[in-house]
Amino acid sequence: MTGFNVILFNEFETLDVFGPVEIIGKLDEHFSIEYYSLEGGIVRSSQNVRIETKAVVDIAAGGILLIPGGFGTRKEVFNSEFIDVVKKLCQEARYVLTVCTGSALLAKTGLIKGLQATSNKMSFDWVCEQDMSVNWMKKARWTVDQKYYTSSGVSAGIDMTLGFVADTVSLKAAQTVANGIEYIWNQDKDNDPFCK
Repeated sequence: MTGFNVILFNEFETLDVFGPVEIIGKLDEHFSIEYYSLEGGIVRSSQNVRIETKAVVDIAAGGILLIPGGFGTRKEVFNSEFIDVVKKLCQEARYVLTVCTGSALLAKTGLIKGLQATSNKMSFDWVCEQDMSVNWMKKARWTVDQKYYTSSGVSAGIDMTLGFVADTVSLKAAQTVANGIEYIWNQDKDNDPFCK
């Protein structure tokens, strides 16, 4: 059983989290989901969903990290304590998944210099400014480079997470989950209808 650890902060985007969680939650024989924030306690999304979180110090190394985006990233990129913690967690994780502007937080750690990444197209320029040495892919539904998975905006996190499941569990498992939630999975990570 691998820990699927969701890092939260105030003003996160709800679907950035619960799209991937819907997928991973269908595979509870492989993954266990927990929610964390810097200090623990209640964290609120932009849509006023309130989540009880544990403190990040409780995260075990070797799991999977999910970093969502949302309006809160605009503040957190300047939170050096938060970025330092995210960097350490990413270094210790087996895989790191980001959705939307969550890739801005990952970029701020300096861990993906020279690697491919993508983000929400409406915030793309701002995200790129967080580290111009990242190989930002504007036309990508999601990207995979080493242990880092990054997705475009909001709903793209569902496609990315299904891609992650296909890569790490099996294609059949990903297709079964997609069918079970009646979701039309965009399996081509380079097929990005929103890049224009």
